[in-house]
Amino acid sequence: MSSRFEPRDPDWKARCLASFDKQAICKTLGIELTAVEPGFCEMRLPFRADLTQQNGFFHAGMVATLADNAGGYAAASLMPPGADVLAVEFKINLMSPAKGDVMIARGRVVKAGRTLVITQVEVSMLDGGVEKDCALMQQTTFCAMPK
Repeated sequence: MSSRFEPRDPDWKARCLASFDKQAICKTLGIELTAVEPGFCEMRLPFRADLTQQNGFFHAGMVATLADNAGGYAAASLMPPGADVLAVEFKINLMSPAKGDVMIARGRVVKAGRTLVITQVEVSMLDGGVEKDCALMQQTTFCAMPK
């Protein structure tokens, strides 16, 4: 994937990977970071029965958590040195049940401002080798600088 964004931090990738390693929720859930590029992130969550709702689909909270992280790391890739990213708003449309073998979230930066970054995240389910869209998120993130 070619990027139309230029990172502000020459060590953006190392910073993103180090941050992901500290994400306790991602470790707990089994979320995998499968790709990160300037303005883009892909994450996957293999199916687990203990992450489902009463009908056996991934719980909506799991869909939102995966999407929030993928969008957040897409935004983080464009932050300046020393910065961290915080979600300040998102809206998610759950378009079909999240059922299958692996949930995939692909976050892309739509607009990168100085302090706010807008992302869009597409979530799909991989089931038997076939991907099916299940959710779409729009997210606003904030560039948090250390005090």
